Amino acid sequence: MNRNTSRVALIALAASALTPMAPAFAQVEDDATTQAERRFGPVVVTAQRREENLLDVPLSVSAFSGDLLGDLGVQTLDEVGKISPNVTLEVSRGTNNTLSAFIRGVGQQDPVSGFEAGVGIYVDDVYLNRPQGAVLEVYDIERIEVLRGPQGTLYGRNTIGGAVKYVTKGLADDPTMKVRGVLGTYGQMDVVASGSVPLADTFRVGGGLAFFTRDGFGENLITGEDNYDKDVAAYRLSAEWDVTDKFQIRLAGDYMSDESNARQGHRLIPDLAPPFTYPVLSSEYDTRAGLTAVKQEVEVKGGSLVAEYEVNENITLKNILAYREDIGTTPIDFDSLPEADVDVPGIYENDQLSNEFQVAFSSDRLNGIVGAYYLEANSSTVFDVGLFTTGELLNLINSTTAFTGFNAQTFGEVGTETWSIFADFTYDLTDQLSVAIGGRYTEDERTSTVLRRNYVGGFSEFFGGSGIPIATTSNFEGSEKFDDFSPRASVTYKPVEDHTVYATYAQGFKGGSFDPRGQSTLAVDLDQDGTVSPDEVKAFMLFEPEEVNSYELGWKSNMFDSRLQSSLAVFYMDYKDVQIPGSVGVDANNDGIFESFAGVTTNAGAATLWGVEYEGTALLGEQIFNESDMFTASTSIGYISAEYDEFISIVGGTAVDLADQRVVQNTPEWTGSLRFSYDTPFNILAKEGRLSINQLTSYRGDSSQFEIPSAIDQEAFTLVDLNLRWQGNDSRWGFTLSGKNLTDERYRVSGYNFINPATGAPALGLEGILTGFYGDPRTVSFGIDYEF
Repeated sequence: MNRNTSRVALIALAASALTPMAPAFAQVEDDATTQAERRFGPVVVTAQRREENLLDVPLSVSAFSGDLLGDLGVQTLDEVGKISPNVTLEVSRGTNNTLSAFIRGVGQQDPVSGFEAGVGIYVDDVYLNRPQGAVLEVYDIERIEVLRGPQGTLYGRNTIGGAVKYVTKGLADDPTMKVRGVLGTYGQMDVVASGSVPLADTFRVGGGLAFFTRDGFGENLITGEDNYDKDVAAYRLSAEWDVTDKFQIRLAGDYMSDESNARQGHRLIPDLAPPFTYPVLSSEYDTRAGLTAVKQEVEVKGGSLVAEYEVNENITLKNILAYREDIGTTPIDFDSLPEADVDVPGIYENDQLSNEFQVAFSSDRLNGIVGAYYLEANSSTVFDVGLFTTGELLNLINSTTAFTGFNAQTFGEVGTETWSIFADFTYDLTDQLSVAIGGRYTEDERTSTVLRRNYVGGFSEFFGGSGIPIATTSNFEGSEKFDDFSPRASVTYKPVEDHTVYATYAQGFKGGSFDPRGQSTLAVDLDQDGTVSPDEVKAFMLFEPEEVNSYELGWKSNMFDSRLQSSLAVFYMDYKDVQIPGSVGVDANNDGIFESFAGVTTNAGAATLWGVEYEGTALLGEQIFNESDMFTASTSIGYISAEYDEFISIVGGTAVDLADQRVVQNTPEWTGSLRFSYDTPFNILAKEGRLSINQLTSYRGDSSQFEIPSAIDQEAFTLVDLNLRWQGNDSRWGFTLSGKNLTDERYRVSGYNFINPATGAPALGLEGILTGFYGDPRTVSFGIDYEF
C-alpha cells in the first residue's frame, strides 16, 4: 500500500548519505574511572513529586530511561508492560489507541464514559482523565516511571492500582536537532524529528514531529481494507523561559491524529445463524467485519503551562495548568461478520481542565509537599447497536444506506468536578531511619445523562442514518457527591550504605459514577410498593467508589561496587466495594431474542490480592574482549495471588455469592522478563562508535479477559525480541536493527464473548459473538538517526 511519498524521500535521503561500510573491532583505552562511571549509577525519579534516587523511594517503582526504551525498540506505551512486573498495558478491544491498564490486579478495561480508570496515566504531571488516545507513542522522551500500588495521597483519585508517568525531554541550552527514519516489515515507515534552539540566554523553544505508518497485519475480506494498519501523526511544541534564576515558566502543547483503519476482530467460531455460513478464517488478523457507518478516526490535543518559583533554599512553588480534549469515532463490529448483527458505531468526546498548585519544602531533615488540585471534565459517548433480525437479508457491506433494520441507541454523558488538598512529608529521625506520613482529602461531584432510544429504519442521525426513533427506554439525569480521605505512612531504614528497607501503608480509591449504558426501565421496585420511584432508578444506575488498603514491605540495594542493583517487594491488598461492570441482554423489539444489551454495574466484589515482585540488574562481566566492553542482565519477576472473597450476583431474583466461580481479570499469576545486554566498542570504516546488543524475553501467565473464564482467555505465552544499535562516539550517526516477537507468537489481548457457556447458543444477537483481538506478529525494522 502506498504511503506518503515525502516520508519515503526523507528516509531515502538519509540512507543515501551513507557509503558501504565494513565492520571492524577496535579496542578503546578507557581508564578505570571511566569504566566505573559506565556501571549502574543512581536512577533519578519523581515518584514522590520530587527528584530522588530510586534507591531511597519507599515505593515499588520501575524506571526506564528514554535511551533504554530506544535500545529495546519500544514504540508505544503498552510495550512497557512487558518489562514491568504485575503490570498489564494493552490496546482496548476494537480500538487502535485506547488503553486498558491494570497493576496488581486493579484497573478498568471499559472505555465508555462514566467508568473511571484504575491506573492513572500522567504526561509531564498532567493527569489523563480518559483512556482514549492513551496508547502514547514513545518518542523524544526522558523516561517512563511505573508506580505500583495505590498512589492516592500524591496522585489522587483513580490511581487505586498505580500510576504510569510519561516524562518528555526538556529543552537544551544549546541548539539541537535529531532526525530518525525507520523502515520495516508490513510496510512500516516512521519519521521522527525533534530539536530545540535558544532564542536568548533565558528563552528556548523546541518541538518534535512524528509520523508512524504501517500496512495491516491482515485484511478485511469484506471492505478490502488493511486490518491492524497504522497511520498516526503527532507533534509537540514547547517553550521555556527563565524569567529569573529562581523563576521558570514552561509552555507546552501536543497533538495526535490517528487515521488508521478500524481494528476489527477475528471470529473464533463459525456463523451460528443460517442461511449464511462463514468458516473461521485461518489468519488471526483477518476479519469479515462489514460495519462502515463511520470511519476510525481519533484526534487528541492538549496544552499545559507550568510555572516554578524558588522562594528560598527551602521552599519552591509550582503550578501546573492544563487543558486537554479528544474526539474519536469507531465502528465496532461485535460479530465481525457482514450482517448487521450487533454492529456498534460509536463516538467518544472528552475534555478536561485541571490545575495543581504545589508547595515543596526541603531541608536537612524534613522534605515534603503540600498542594491542591482541581479538575473539571466532561465525557460523552454515543453508540448505536444495529441488529440483524430473523428473515432479514442485508447487503454484505453495510452502510448508512444499506442498513435499514432495528437499532438500539445509547447516549451517555458524564460531568466531573473534583477538588482535593494533599500533604506528604518525610522526616529523617537519624541518618539511617526516616518516617513519612501523608494524606489527601477529595470531594468528587458526578453528573450524568443516560438516554437510550430504539430506532427503526437504520442508524441514528449521529451516524448519518435515516432511522426513526420509536421508543425511549432510558431518560435519566442524576448527580451524586462523593468524598474520600486517602492516607499514607511509611518507615524507611538504611542499615548500611546503598541498602534500604521500608514498610509502607497506602490507601487509594476509584470514583463512583452512573452506569452510562444503564437502562432505567430495568430498575427494581426495591420497597415493593408497586412503583419504581426516581430514587430507586437512581440507586439502580449508581455505583459507589471502590477502595484499596495496601501494605508493602520492600528492600532495595546497590551492591558489589555498583555491579548489582535489586529491588524486592512483598505486598498485600484488601480490595473493597469492587466495581463490577456487566451487561445483560435486552429484548429490544419483543421478539424473544436478546438483540441489544444494557449495562448493570454494582459494587458487588471484594478481593484479596497479595504477591511478590523482584527487579534486578547485574553486571555479568566487563573488559571481556577489550578494555571497555560490558555484559549485563536485567530481570523482573512478578507473582500475584488474586482471588475474590465476595462476588454477589442476582440469579433468579436471589442474591448469590459466586466468588468461587469468578477470577480477577487481566491479572496473570506470573509475569517476568529477562534482558541480556552487551555493549562494546565497534568501529565502522574507521569511525569510532559503540555497538549495543539487547535481547529481551518476556513472559505472561494465563489470564482471563473478564471475571468469567471463557474461550477468549489467553494461555501463557513468551515473547522474544532482539535489538542492535550502533552509535558513533560523536553521538551523530546511529543505526538500529530491531526484531520483535521473533517466534511469531499469536496471543490475544482482548475480545468479546456473548455465548451461553451452558448451551453454546448466542447470548446476544443471532450469529454468535466470540471474537478476539491480537498482539503484533513478528516484525523487523531498520532505523537510521542523525543528530546535527
